[in-house]
Amino acid sequence: MKLKYGFLLIFFLFFFAFFSSYAQQLAVRGLQDEVEVIRDNNGINHIYAKNEQDLFFSQGYLAAKDRLFQFEIWRRRATGTMAEILGPRELERDRGVRLFQFRGEKNKELKHYHPKGEQIVDAFVAGVNAYIQEAREQPESLPIEFKMLDILPGFWTWEVVISRHQGLLQNVQDELKYSRVVSKVGPEKAKAFYHFHPNEPNLDLPAEIPHELLFKDILAPYDAFRAGFVFHPEDVLPEFRNRSLSFLAESKAYKNELEETLEMEKFNIGSNNWVISGEFTESGFPFMANDPHRLHAIPSLRYWVGLHAPGWNVVGAGEPVIPGISIGHNEYGAWGLTIFETDNEDLRVYDIHPDNPTQYFYKGNWVDMTMVQDTIKVKGRADEIVTHYYTVHGPVTFIDQDLNKAVAVECAWLEPGGAPYLASLRMDQAKTWEEFREACGFNHIPAENMVWADKEGNIGWQATGINPIRNSHSGLVVSLGDGSMDWEGYQPITERPHLTNPATGFFVTANENVTPEDYPYQHTIGYEWADPFRGDRIREVLAEGRKFSLEEMGALQNDYLALPARKLLPYLLDLKLEEGNYISALNYLKGWDYRLEKSSISAGIYVMWERKLRESSKALAVPDEVQDLVGAISMSRVIEWVETPEKLFSEKASEQRDLWLSNSFKAAVNELEQKLGTNQSQWQYGQENYKHALVRHPMSLALSETWREKLDAGPLTRGGYSFTPAANAYGDNNTSGASFRIVVDTGDWERTLGINTPGQSGDPESPFYKNLFELWANDGFFVVPFGKAQVEKMGVGKLVLMPN
Repeated sequence: MKLKYGFLLIFFLFFFAFFSSYAQQLAVRGLQDEVEVIRDNNGINHIYAKNEQDLFFSQGYLAAKDRLFQFEIWRRRATGTMAEILGPRELERDRGVRLFQFRGEKNKELKHYHPKGEQIVDAFVAGVNAYIQEAREQPESLPIEFKMLDILPGFWTWEVVISRHQGLLQNVQDELKYSRVVSKVGPEKAKAFYHFHPNEPNLDLPAEIPHELLFKDILAPYDAFRAGFVFHPEDVLPEFRNRSLSFLAESKAYKNELEETLEMEKFNIGSNNWVISGEFTESGFPFMANDPHRLHAIPSLRYWVGLHAPGWNVVGAGEPVIPGISIGHNEYGAWGLTIFETDNEDLRVYDIHPDNPTQYFYKGNWVDMTMVQDTIKVKGRADEIVTHYYTVHGPVTFIDQDLNKAVAVECAWLEPGGAPYLASLRMDQAKTWEEFREACGFNHIPAENMVWADKEGNIGWQATGINPIRNSHSGLVVSLGDGSMDWEGYQPITERPHLTNPATGFFVTANENVTPEDYPYQHTIGYEWADPFRGDRIREVLAEGRKFSLEEMGALQNDYLALPARKLLPYLLDLKLEEGNYISALNYLKGWDYRLEKSSISAGIYVMWERKLRESSKALAVPDEVQDLVGAISMSRVIEWVETPEKLFSEKASEQRDLWLSNSFKAAVNELEQKLGTNQSQWQYGQENYKHALVRHPMSLALSETWREKLDAGPLTRGGYSFTPAANAYGDNNTSGASFRIVVDTGDWERTLGINTPGQSGDPESPFYKNLFELWANDGFFVVPFGKAQVEKMGVGKLVLMPN
């Protein structure tokens, strides 16, 4: 099968290389002038338009052409119309989506992202719809998923582009979990096993909030709004259907895999980026490197494109459903992003009127909730009429007439300007660090560490994000909605942490707290940061003080050295074990270099031990009554307890620590024997039964084995884990991490390195569907052209879009 697809790809590239001088022409309704599109040999479309309108029209048209099914699922999730094709089981999702829908005014919303934001988004949507109209007129040309579901793609509106449904939103679900834990064990015990930092938060629960309320399903609409979904066999036509009896078991295993990822990666599904001064590069110009980490998907969340028109000259990637480029470079500078911890949600609890459950008490008065009626279409049954309720703070998720309480979620991201990544439009046109930093001021969601490097020799960092000012509570537990705990506005983004040309010559962010200790607004900094290991490892390498090559920066993105191993292993190696199999396994760790290479037996043994150690730490540290409420323990906390065992054990701390370490190691060896057999020479870390990458198509579990093989990517063996710069999920499957990477030398834009997985196209029939998966799995890169001459050299096809 792999040889077949490899041959087809080679034939395709040869064919288009041979005929690339003959541009295909295509008439498209909605264009003002001709647009030239050159597709390079990695599947990236480079668009050359004569005006801005046509540029973004073409971006929408071509992205929809490449990713039509992804666009359709995005549209349905954004508009709350999944039940229309999947029936009643998706009704609660649709209800939640509609409840949390942005309902603001179009011009004000779109102008926030760019002075011409309304025109740009309208052009992008018009391009998307132009392709959708063509596809609907020729349904036989639709990607196979539409035939499987027996549906046609629907048309887009501007509201779909600015939807917040897939944004990296923060905190409210954890806020409820923290509140439940605190209600059972108190704030001080909770602080002992959570890893809040750099400041100690106030976790006191308001006395007015009944504890029994916290254990009701008070966030159900929000949970449904944010939930992932799985297609079922009955959703697809019989000829494509998974007819085995394994669907329930498989879907449960898949759900558990994702839940494990989200739990274990609580603060570590993040990203890496760094900028390094020309003083430390071989070219003498600054470098910028970025590898954003998210859950892996087919097709990728990221989509490369080159945008060239008067006022626009940029290449990079973003989410295909959003105009512009989020991460990349223009002819002046390069930029990248990671998440900067910011809590922009709060869970509010109100008293409601005993005689009228839609009245709530706020600032001394009974106030009527706002009501919005809505109609949801449901496959196989009558339309569902629903009513949404809102308080002054936001959407109401629960009304409890027994306790006379109501619950709402206050969301800063429902303010105008809260669409994820769309403010990148301003960044795409920045010519200087000062202009870039000004553009960062419009990036509200998600809050990010934006880094910049330019050809003039400057590097810089600016934290962004809409950040509520809380002076009466921490935001980590539920708060009152009566007005006594209201936000006091938002912090100006220009006051958020930033720096220019640091004395070190480089700056690194990896979702850990990088706020300077002398930052004057420490009370505005959050408490939930990633463990520092990825960032510390990158800083360790960059601090070597030598001149780095661009290729070395790519290698650093794929670095597998695990700093936790360096800290923990000395304690384990000091122990004396009696049984032969444990001793022989321990011997593999002696002299090991701490690198989680996929061929390494030592890595395979260490990672399983670390998992068991982390797992057992929860049993030791967390009271029984909240075991099911507390997620995975932070790795930093585990290491702290190993290094200072008296913080975990009240008596004979060192002895208890050593027993904990040895028991965890024995459990790890036993697990590996069950998993991989008793021959320890076969315990390599990277293998299909251990660390691997299997990326599933969203319809995979609903389909027959034949179709799964065609649509899924993998499995291929992998290395690394959550805490290596080459970050991926903590469990066996590489379910999260960097699908996209970029490394830029600002002295030569033609040397830019990149990757995307599994490919640029979402159409299984395209040669660009999975062509990059093996390159990515083996930590490879391709070269990303920028100037038109280089684009043409790497081109495998030309397309001229003509006004119709």
